[in-house]
Amino acid sequence: MSSGRVSRHARPRMIAAVATVCALSAAPLAPQAVAADTPLYSETYRPQFHFTPEKNWMNDPNGLVYYHGEYHLFYQYNPHGNSWGDMSWGHAVSTDLVHWKQLPLALSHDDNEMVFSGSAVVDWNNTTGFGTKKNPPMVAIYTSYYQSTGIQAQSIAYSTDRGRTWTKYQGNPVIDIGSRDFRDPKVQWYASTKSWLMTVSLSTEHKVRFYSSKNLKDWTQLSEFGPEGATGGVWECPDLFPLAVDGDPDHIKWVLVVNINPGGIAGGSAAQYFIGDFDGTKFTADDKGTYTPPTGTVMQNFESTDFGTWTTTGTAFGDGPAAGAVDGQGAVDGFDGKGLANSFHAGDGTTGTLTSPEFTVDSPYLNFKVGGGRHPHEAGTVMEQGPPPAGTVLADFEGGAYGDWTKTGDAFGSAPATGTLPGQQEVSGYLGSGLVNTFLNGDSTTGTLTSPEFTIDKNHINFLIGGGNHPTSAANPTALELLVEGQVVRSATGKDAEALNWDSWDVSDLAGKKAQIKIVDDNTGGWGHLNVDHIMLSDTKAQPVSQETSVNLIVDGQVVRSATGANSETLDWASFDLRPYASKKAKIQVADMNTSGWGHILADQFTAADKPAKSVVQRADWADYGKDYYAAVSWEDAPGGKRYMIGWMNNWDYASAIPTSPWRSAQSAPREMALRTIDGRIRLTSKPVNSLSSLRQDYPATAAGVTVTSTTKPLIGPAAKGKALDIEATFSLKNADRFGLKVRTGAKGEETVIGYDTTTQELYVDRTHSGAVDFNSTFPGVQTAPLKAKDGKVKLRILVDWSSVEVFGGSGEAVITDQIFPDPASQGVQVFAENGSVKLDQARVWHLGSYRD
Repeated sequence: MSSGRVSRHARPRMIAAVATVCALSAAPLAPQAVAADTPLYSETYRPQFHFTPEKNWMNDPNGLVYYHGEYHLFYQYNPHGNSWGDMSWGHAVSTDLVHWKQLPLALSHDDNEMVFSGSAVVDWNNTTGFGTKKNPPMVAIYTSYYQSTGIQAQSIAYSTDRGRTWTKYQGNPVIDIGSRDFRDPKVQWYASTKSWLMTVSLSTEHKVRFYSSKNLKDWTQLSEFGPEGATGGVWECPDLFPLAVDGDPDHIKWVLVVNINPGGIAGGSAAQYFIGDFDGTKFTADDKGTYTPPTGTVMQNFESTDFGTWTTTGTAFGDGPAAGAVDGQGAVDGFDGKGLANSFHAGDGTTGTLTSPEFTVDSPYLNFKVGGGRHPHEAGTVMEQGPPPAGTVLADFEGGAYGDWTKTGDAFGSAPATGTLPGQQEVSGYLGSGLVNTFLNGDSTTGTLTSPEFTIDKNHINFLIGGGNHPTSAANPTALELLVEGQVVRSATGKDAEALNWDSWDVSDLAGKKAQIKIVDDNTGGWGHLNVDHIMLSDTKAQPVSQETSVNLIVDGQVVRSATGANSETLDWASFDLRPYASKKAKIQVADMNTSGWGHILADQFTAADKPAKSVVQRADWADYGKDYYAAVSWEDAPGGKRYMIGWMNNWDYASAIPTSPWRSAQSAPREMALRTIDGRIRLTSKPVNSLSSLRQDYPATAAGVTVTSTTKPLIGPAAKGKALDIEATFSLKNADRFGLKVRTGAKGEETVIGYDTTTQELYVDRTHSGAVDFNSTFPGVQTAPLKAKDGKVKLRILVDWSSVEVFGGSGEAVITDQIFPDPASQGVQVFAENGSVKLDQARVWHLGSYRD
């Protein structure tokens, strides 16, 4: 249960916190409109074989346990709405991990506590005394989030009727260390000591702590693990379990799964794992040795007293390289030698750029070290705010009054604000002397401000917006809305930052319509306010000003590669693939255009090399390389000693903005986990549970022995089309650079590309054109996973659902899980090869039915 979730939503604060969640972009309203007569579970994006609740918000899977023929899936659930809040435990059961039945709410929040993530066990020996040996109790171990203090502590509840009804223990909490970041207990029976073992997270310390108990009530601390591996975000939802290596019962290793947010391999949320040994007290990860980056030609190492031939703008980088931290900054480490580029001069409020001379690209890779803020470069932004485009101003909030706009509530005051309000971080980016700022008396005030009716007579509506990221689709939005005939047809929100920036709606399809603008602040939690200024009609789209802290590669005046920090003062290796730009002229630009929290960038050791350097994140081990597999935990007491795992199929970068209604979020397909020796190294592998095949309908459509050369064509034909598919494919490498399958192809050029890159030996999923992608800037993109061909072949297993793809490569060591939101008409499946040939040895495509059938 993420502390970020608490700080953004659960604890109202008088000073808005710094966060990096991106805004819902100015685009058609994110949630898919659902007609009143749409049958449940047939909505546009509703998964058919991934569990979703009938309605409302869901996140982390909890309480995974097998008992009396049922797999129990509890999950973080908001019983009252489609956004995060009022955290409770929802409940579903299955006899086969495929067909799920939703049950009534299990553990409910109350005025005292929210019920955060945790686990469940069957107390077979009735060590708690909550049941009998004949009828052993099921015990849930969860994190209590105490709303009055923000403290997180571990509590228990019990059930004696197979998990249908629950009683919270009167002696709760059973562990309380007074921490606000102590959560997500995973408990199991440890037979060697005949005691219960708890694995729990000290989230912001990047540690996992182990406790022991004889009765689930009284706990003794054993040890701690960490920090190790990836530490770019909070550590959450840990899980510890033993597995046989290569199926050998005499070779047992322990796996510690540590979910991290942000700082995952694909950005945002992800599931990291460590392999090692557990002796009953302490977990020790296997030693992976030290890392030595590739050697090459150093282009800039910032060891001189000045920047040499590199040029600066602004004041952020100072007069020359820094020797580490500068005034007011925390300790900076991870740089090489004596100096680095550091844009924290005079704090986060300064901006500027540092640019190399032009050079000819003559190496395959550019390696460098980067740290500082996580504010990525966004396409279409400009470095300096120029004058607004020509057009008709609907409201500039000058003159000390709202004019003929209609106001409700108390958030807007009697007149526009003149800048920053008491208790608020500095507000910037507005024009003139007035703006809408609903931080009046803090985040606790609410209200609306609605324009008079106007006619849409230009192609765009431009506006400046900042403040909270609570979309129209949220239970309590902070949003700018466009109303036509009383209906919201466009929506935008802030980025959890006080700086206003240009955003724009394309309204060309609404020409001649009567419309109104409505500013809504219905949120009283953190970032529960909105800043708005200069709303105008124009035939020209306004260009937002860059708010990046990034290292960019510029070719032909365009940013073609970009990297950013991870909200950390520790620098780490990054790499740009220069091969597509061989012999071209290029520049390196280090840009700090951000004045909010973590509004600075650190850079060092720019080196031209033949091989890419790998960051700590890339060197870590990941259970899944996609964007949408988080809070992954496993079932206890599964039959046959099997280890099944499931994850939340979403990402905190955009979780509240995905276009689904009346539910939000799905769970992944359950996976069977194993340890296999691959390329001389033990890896955690996964495959879809065997029972998923029960959803296969009829016989598969097949193809075999097909050679594809530098083209894209239908895989099989109409028989292979569909929105819910199970695909198995084996390719033999020839000379193609890239090859694979495209799924959910069709309307408006939509496609989700599932490919293999022979030049990098990587599996990849490209969802850039997968359908609706514009609800958040971090959603479109390409996810990659390292995968070596075996005996010249690449094997893929692909699960396609109405709003997701899960791709299992090789023996399951490379897995990519991504949400997609295509048009329902996009149902094609194609095979492709780029720059050469590949042989499709065999492909089989099954249509899958619903888990509710």
